[in-house]
Amino acid sequence: MRLEIILLNQDDPSKCTALKLVKFRLAIQVRTFRRQSIVLNPFSDLLLSAGDRSTSESICAVDCSWENIQHIAEKETAFRSQNNRRLPFLLAGNPTNYSKVGKLSTAEALAGGAYILGNKSLSTNLMNKFKWGHTFLELNAEPLEEYSRATNQEEVIEVERDYFQ
Repeated sequence: MRLEIILLNQDDPSKCTALKLVKFRLAIQVRTFRRQSIVLNPFSDLLLSAGDRSTSESICAVDCSWENIQHIAEKETAFRSQNNRRLPFLLAGNPTNYSKVGKLSTAEALAGGAYILGNKSLSTNLMNKFKWGHTFLELNAEPLEEYSRATNQEEVIEVERDYFQ
């Protein structure tokens, strides 16, 4: 699975999870998304599910500050892709947003997406690059497993409701 990141360089480079993934060649930096890429968008109406496996072999994340996300979503062309998907609810394991629903780092978002699309080993490899990475996987072990088995939007919504009312 190919992981792509559009870096907007809004965060402290020493804490940027996206830069670390690029540095370790676990993801590649791109200027724009590929048409067949699934673009992770926290404002999308469509949820990522295992049913999206046939849609694409790549996931693209836009790395930007959570403080600017609303403004970025309005102007960034990647968020207007026909393959936009929102990750189902997951708990952040990173120290900045620990245990907050949906406030994931770029690395967590890509790891969650890879897991849901059936690439669990890639998800683990991504999180192994961070001291706190195991925390993300431990906090979300059960929902991630159930999300990865959900084949359509309705099943994902049902799992989401079960874990995050």
